[in-house]
Amino acid sequence: MERGMISVDRWAEGSQVYFLTHLHADHTVGLSSRWKKGPVFCSRISARLFHHKFPGFDTSLLRILEIGQWCSLSLVSPSTESRTTVEVMAIDANHCPGAVMYLFRGAFGITLYTGDFRWEVASESAKMGKNMLLNALKNEKIDIIYIDNTYCNPSYSFPSREVAAQQVVNIINSYPEHDIIIGIDTLGKEDLLLYISKMLKVKIWVWPERLQTMHLLGLHDNFTTKTTLTRVRAVPRYSFSVETLEGLNNMRPTIGIMPSGLPWKLKKVGCKDKSCDLLSLKTETGNDLHMNMRNRYTNNIEQHHQYIYTVPYSDHSCFSEIVEFVKFLCPNNIKGIVSSSLSYVDPCYHLHNIYGSSSLPQKHVIKEERVRIESKCKSNLACDSFTDVKLKRKRIKQYRLGPHKSRVSLLRRFNRGAKLTSEDC
Repeated sequence: MERGMISVDRWAEGSQVYFLTHLHADHTVGLSSRWKKGPVFCSRISARLFHHKFPGFDTSLLRILEIGQWCSLSLVSPSTESRTTVEVMAIDANHCPGAVMYLFRGAFGITLYTGDFRWEVASESAKMGKNMLLNALKNEKIDIIYIDNTYCNPSYSFPSREVAAQQVVNIINSYPEHDIIIGIDTLGKEDLLLYISKMLKVKIWVWPERLQTMHLLGLHDNFTTKTTLTRVRAVPRYSFSVETLEGLNNMRPTIGIMPSGLPWKLKKVGCKDKSCDLLSLKTETGNDLHMNMRNRYTNNIEQHHQYIYTVPYSDHSCFSEIVEFVKFLCPNNIKGIVSSSLSYVDPCYHLHNIYGSSSLPQKHVIKEERVRIESKCKSNLACDSFTDVKLKRKRIKQYRLGPHKSRVSLLRRFNRGAKLTSEDC
């Protein structure tokens, strides 16, 4: 798809139409109440939450897409300046309220942008999504999937959200005399909170802005802002900390629960025991929690603590679910949408064997070819600096580089050890 036509969750680019997958903050950077760049397509639920998220937003710019229905757009091709038709379908992403995937079809082929998604194979939403995709594709093959690769690594394995929700309830039942603090975001985990409320027959405290969101979602009976009515409280994730739990325990016995995929202990790769697939619930000390979350990135060790449980309740697909999703669609190409995170994993690294035969991305072909040529050069004792330069030039020619990259700049990049990417080709 050409640049300048469509942007998904990107708000700085000059495009003709814009698509929002969901309203989490990391997907709305650049979107504000003063937005005037063009129409914004989203789900009906996201449109309902828009004014709460962006007060004063010009709602005449919103375009609602109904789940499972094709919508045709007439756009202008930047290269030919002629009209072209693009069809788009929104499909439930099973991530947070209003979250959708987008299936695009046009002269460029077929593209699927998952946004953040959870593909629990046995869930009803996944079954509905599977049927929608099958009916929409009608034996056509997807050219490229832009996929949620948050946990695209065999090390990441966690159970269904239904199982994890029951684990949370079990923890709460184990502490009948304690206050319970649950860390959540400004949107998401509603199903978890509803499950807790239903199973324990209690209301759950939320902060005032969160209560407004609950009411916009039609959830009026299970939540309150009165602390005297319940011992279970859902607090903003940013306020969930060791220091907070220490302070609360100075007043009343309190247990904290963090439902998330990230703090969860990694599964040992190669473990054949089925118990390794669904990690058993365990009490985490504050030291363990912060080591799991932060030691991976900063090697900082926090002071020993207690009072905190972590539960693998994730709104993102784990590795086995990503594999099932890619096997089901078998696209020609695949690309991760998470690229700035310190935990970034290129999905091609682990998935290149399970999608289309012609799907191996060009950058991996380039890397393999480069390694082959360099190995040949090293084995040749007569390979002098002049021959080395010739080989580098030969490699550049083999990659069929476009005119927008000069030979000099590419030679400099090879000399620095930089990798060529598919954008260079």
